[in-house]
Formats: sequence, C-alpha cells, structure tokens
Amino acid sequence: MKKVIDFKEGEHLNEKLLVTSITKGATNSGSPYLTLSLQDDSKAIEAKMWDVKPEIEKELEVGKVYQFEFDVILYRNVLQLKIAKVFPLIQSEINKEDFIFKSPISKNDLRNDLQDAINRFQNRNIAKIVVAVINYYGDAVYEYPAASKIHHSFMGGLATHILGMIKVGEAICDIYPVVDRDYLIAGIILHDLGKIEELSSPIVTEYTKEGKLLGHISIIQGKMCEIAKELNLEDSEEFLLLRHMVLAHHGQLEYGSPIRPLTLEAELLYLIDNIDARINTITKATDAVEVGEFTPKLFALENRSFYRHK
Repeated sequence: MKKVIDFKEGEHLNEKLLVTSITKGATNSGSPYLTLSLQDDSKAIEAKMWDVKPEIEKELEVGKVYQFEFDVILYRNVLQLKIAKVFPLIQSEINKEDFIFKSPISKNDLRNDLQDAINRFQNRNIAKIVVAVINYYGDAVYEYPAASKIHHSFMGGLATHILGMIKVGEAICDIYPVVDRDYLIAGIILHDLGKIEELSSPIVTEYTKEGKLLGHISIIQGKMCEIAKELNLEDSEEFLLLRHMVLAHHGQLEYGSPIRPLTLEAELLYLIDNIDARINTITKATDAVEVGEFTPKLFALENRSFYRHK
C-alpha cells in the first residue's frame, strides 16, 4: 500500500482511500463531475472524477473507504488525482483508524501527561471541578480533534492542543510568579472540552446539530454549571472565575466570546490558545509545500500566505 505522502506525478495507482468530502459540479458542456477529498493516515489529496455515472455518484459516501484506480497529475503546482475507477469495499472489514490523521503522542501518554498536570493543583475546589469534567467526557478527551479542519484536526488533537498549551502556561508561570498557576492550567484544560459535543466524531469530523446551534463555549460552560452544582461549588469564587475563563477564551466578542477576558489568567488563556492554534495551522500548511515556496492563503490567519524557509 503506497501512502498519499509518497505519491509522485505521472504514477498510475490502485489504492484504498477514505472519502472525507464530496462536491458536485458540471463542466461548461453540462457533463457532471465530482471533486473529492481523499486521504490515508499520511496526507489528504484532492481528486477529480469526470463524466460521473449516476450509479457511481449514488455509491460514493463521505466517511467510507473505497478502492480507487487513478492517475497522479500536477495541477497548478499541486498534486491531484484523476480517478478512473471506483470499487466498493465491505466497510465492516476496514479499520478506518488506518486512514485518519492521529496525534504524534500516544493515547496513554496524552492521558498520563494530562493527569500529571491535574495532580499538581493546589486548590482543591479547582481540582474537583476539573476532575469531574474530565471524568464526564472520559476517553473522548484523548480521541477527539480540536477542530474539523483548521488546527489540531486529527484524532487526539484536542488533548494534544491542551497539553501544548499547558507547556506554554507552565513556562509563563515560571517566568511570572504573579500568575495563578491553578486557574491558568485549569482554564487551559477546560476551555475546549465542549468540542466533544460540538463535533461529530474523531473520524470524518463534522459539526453536530448542538455544535451548530450552541457552539463549544456555550456547551462546556453549561456542563460546568451542572457539575459545579453537583459538587456544591456553584457559588464558589473558583467556579465563577473558571466559568469566566471559558466564556472569554476567544478573546474578542466578534470571535465568539460573550465576554472579553477580565482577569490576568483569562487574558493569558486567550493568548496561549491563539499561539498554539496558530503554530499548528502554520506548520500544517508549510509542511504541505516545498522549501522556498509559499502556502496557499490561510483564511484563519487573515488570508496570509506563509513562506517555508530552510
């Protein structure tokens, strides 16, 4: 099995690939075609199917793995697949985790590293709230992506994002002792856990109905309210400030936060979240181009193209 990352221009191949999106189109003459996003666990690639027969269009579904016969071509300096044939497969015989992007950190290490951070809490009320929320979501904390497309959009991406932020947060606390470490690290752990309900699954991630209507900020602060009440901590200062941090972590009203940060730790959470997300977004884009080239414009980063240097 040849990985997508190893495809070369001019090759004619026959490989199993996961369909992650399907877009219908028509040529100037009215002939139907499909634009597909296909992937294995190494990379995603765009594919075109021309003169699509109705039975083939009906067969293709997002989230399924198929056997594709195709040519690898170069279009506008980017590799693309020109599909010749599609062969259905028995989905129950396929491990779809073999076709999705995963965290470079193992699930056990994600779990252990997060537990180490929790074990260092000094404030018992903060520890109780964080532990209860983590226990509520269980294994999903270490399996879900942090986003459907932009940053940390891979299996385990949510926990990878959280742990990356924790490292930055710990360093800031070492440099600036005025920062309350428990509040900052707790806010980092809690801030994006609503994405477990906002997003559909770790495989072919889409937005759920709750995600579209409520958003992850509203979802997690609602869950925190339920848990704080169960712990008899709903009137505590700790819960109030943690709730504020979650509600303010996008930093700006126009970015989805109902309130702007009004504590030092809330401001730092917003900045650290931005740092970790932007680094992942930029490196993912630059990894996809050759040294000496610019990335496509990145919508999430003000439509800037980034240069990959040596």
